[in-house]
Amino acid sequence: MMADDLARIRALPIWSAPAEPQPLHGGLSNQSYTVEDAGQKYVVRLGRDYVFHHVIRERELMTARAAHAGGFAPEVVHAEPGLTVSRFIAGKPFSEADMRAKIPDVAAIVRRFHDEMPRHVSGPGFIFWPFHVIRDYALTLSAGGSAFAGELPGWLALAEELEAAQVALPIVFGHHDFLPGNIIDDGDRLWMIDFEYAGFGTAMFDLAGIASNAEFSADESDALLGHYFDRRPSPSIRRAHAAMQSASLLREAMWGMVSALHLDNPGIDYAAYARMNLERLAAALDAYRTRYGKET
Repeated sequence: MMADDLARIRALPIWSAPAEPQPLHGGLSNQSYTVEDAGQKYVVRLGRDYVFHHVIRERELMTARAAHAGGFAPEVVHAEPGLTVSRFIAGKPFSEADMRAKIPDVAAIVRRFHDEMPRHVSGPGFIFWPFHVIRDYALTLSAGGSAFAGELPGWLALAEELEAAQVALPIVFGHHDFLPGNIIDDGDRLWMIDFEYAGFGTAMFDLAGIASNAEFSADESDALLGHYFDRRPSPSIRRAHAAMQSASLLREAMWGMVSALHLDNPGIDYAAYARMNLERLAAALDAYRTRYGKET
């Protein structure tokens, strides 16, 4: 498969000289390479539609172009089915420590993305609601005979509990995959990449994903909420955010379980990824219930 990818990249009509793709590691579900051409560096990203993950590449491409128009993402210079070529950002992908150290900067770019992206996106709208994703993943896991299928009733009950803790918020355009590495710092500013799950929703999943993926403390979560909303978070916002952190970890764990059924990328152990997120979920849920109790 890798040889086919390399041949396809080399055959692209945009290069001014023979291309020498180099693997770009870090992605969990897509293959990416860098190519240097005429003094410029590019990222070539390959990936088909993953309907089981609600990932449609045409929508992802539209969002990437819209994000560039809004000043959030690198320019897409070439695209064809299953492949995009974007300009390379010479910078440092965020780590969990970077996310925690730059909470005001992260809150500012996320708020601006939420507010400004609706002016740039086009085509049919897409809504991302994590509790629907969890329920749909449960159907996929059950139908696929997943090794985790016996746990589904408990997880679905948990999702209902966490959904009931949410509060009404305005609809925004969210990224919905704020793993630390999807933010890049070039020394002057922050950039966003990877828009597979982007769409309309509320701010809470992005804010919760940032906190859960970077293992924020309660104080760090409060700081993120305060900077994002420009005011001290109310008790109901704090509770909704803590509940959504658990929901984001449950969704991420189930993402790994579904991937174990449908994806086969060398070196990626999706079941282990699922178990890691279940461990994080257990800790987050314990903190949530210790503070707020359990809905009955």
